[in-house]
Amino acid sequence: MAQKDVKSRISSVKNIQKITRAMEMVAAARLRRAEQRIEALRPYASAIRRMTRQAAEAAQNVPNLPILQEHDSVSNVGILLVTGDRGLAGAFNSQIVRAGIRAAGSLDGQPVWFASGRRGVSSLTFRGQTVLGEYTGFTDRPAYADARNIAEDLITAYVDDKIDRVEIFYNGYVSPLVQEVRRETLLPLQQATILEASGHDDEDDAADGHHALVEYEPDPEEILQRLIPDYVEISVYRALLESSASELGARMTAMRNASQNAGELIDDLTLEMNRARQAEITQEILEVVAGAEALV
Repeated sequence: MAQKDVKSRISSVKNIQKITRAMEMVAAARLRRAEQRIEALRPYASAIRRMTRQAAEAAQNVPNLPILQEHDSVSNVGILLVTGDRGLAGAFNSQIVRAGIRAAGSLDGQPVWFASGRRGVSSLTFRGQTVLGEYTGFTDRPAYADARNIAEDLITAYVDDKIDRVEIFYNGYVSPLVQEVRRETLLPLQQATILEASGHDDEDDAADGHHALVEYEPDPEEILQRLIPDYVEISVYRALLESSASELGARMTAMRNASQNAGELIDDLTLEMNRARQAEITQEILEVVAGAEALV
């Protein structure tokens, strides 16, 4: 490769490196705010889930509400994929889509797709899947109103017998370097994740031999009717926040790796350019020597 071409490539790679470093810095700055939002929400979300579980256990019978009734058979399963609107975040989006597709293949019934984020919508559409609910444009900074809109559509589809179970796939935030794919069942309540195991607070109370005595006013059945929509909304909102922080962490890591790779490529190209320059100088010296010898 000519020396001029190598210089052009080095210039291009340096420009790309500036962009990846800037994106890394932006993601790192926004990640801290996303972490704070998650830390503020987690206690409230855990409390809502714990209250819903306790009310369900205290209720003598399940209230006669469509949202609380298990369907006779599971013909259609609503699957909500929580992805991002943008790429350049490593395997952040693709691993959620793969997990959802893999789960859909093992279902007895037919999947009914819901997707948050343009990447999830476009991936499902590319695979020939029909997306019943599309939610885009807010994954960078989701608001509670966005979670409410998604929850309302899921609840309506369940009540109208369009789906018989609701599952959600999202990236749970562990650290900037670690995001884990999580799968939760939201509806029906009898199969929901919150009823499968008690929280840490309950486990600690049981270990100490203490159990909280809760008196319900009004009845647990009526309280449960009010809690279910809040439970679905807060569960979706938590997934959106966890996914948002996970996306920023994944993008920060991906851009850092891209910057490092760009630096290594620049070093390799610089070495190649120096070799080309030395070859040109050597060739010029040889030509001068050859010319001098011809004059002797």
